[in-house]
Formats: sequence, structure tokens, C-alpha cells
Amino acid sequence: QVPLVQSGGGEVQPGGSLRLSCGYSGITLGQFAIGWFRQAPGKERERVSCISVSDGSTNYADSVKGRFIISRDHTKNMVYLQLNSLKPEDTAVYYCAVDPWNSCPLFEEEEFESWGQGTHVNISS
Repeated sequence: QVPLVQSGGGEVQPGGSLRLSCGYSGITLGQFAIGWFRQAPGKERERVSCISVSDGSTNYADSVKGRFIISRDHTKNMVYLQLNSLKPEDTAVYYCAVDPWNSCPLFEEEEFESWGQGTHVNISS
């Protein structure tokens, strides 16, 4: 599978919003999920959110639940991550990746592949 293509990100003040995009047009799997991960400076990469492209079921990390919204658009082969009520601790490089096992309930990082190039999100006043 080809790598996913990311866009979006940037710098906003605390409380602001951003939208990240992840294009999966090169993915030819029948059923799969797209997950978002992030890695803050000096920290391990962590899970953020996951969506099954086939049925739209989702999963969120507790740290972003109620603030971030993941969605997909079949017509554009895109998955979006809407980041709301941003906090300084949300600062990180965000990555999207494909789970060919379509297992968002498990959301195991080692199952993911075809990682996007990463996009920076910086929350600063």
C-alpha cells in the first residue's frame, strides 16, 4: 500500500481549533480503518483516534474524547480529525496510518501501516 497523504495542522492558541486531513486514495483494501496518532517532543507516540472506513465506527483516546472528532468522506477518500478546545499538551506531530485488520476497538499501533508523513500541531499562547 502507498503511504497516506496528510494536510492541515499549524499553530493556534489554547482553546482554538484545527482540522487535519488524511488521504487514502492509494489504499486498495476492501475493509480497513484509519487511525490518528501523535508524538510530542521527547515522548512516545500515542493513539489519538480511529475510524472504520467501512462502517464509520470510531474510537478515541480518553485524553481527546469530547474534544476531537474523527470522520470520513468516501467520495473524496479522506479521513478528517477535527481538533477542538486545543490545549498546550496537544502539541505534537500527528500521523495517520492504515489498519488493514479494521480493528478500531483494539486500536493496536503495531497493526498500522502506510503511515502518513506527519503534520505539526503547535498550541501556544
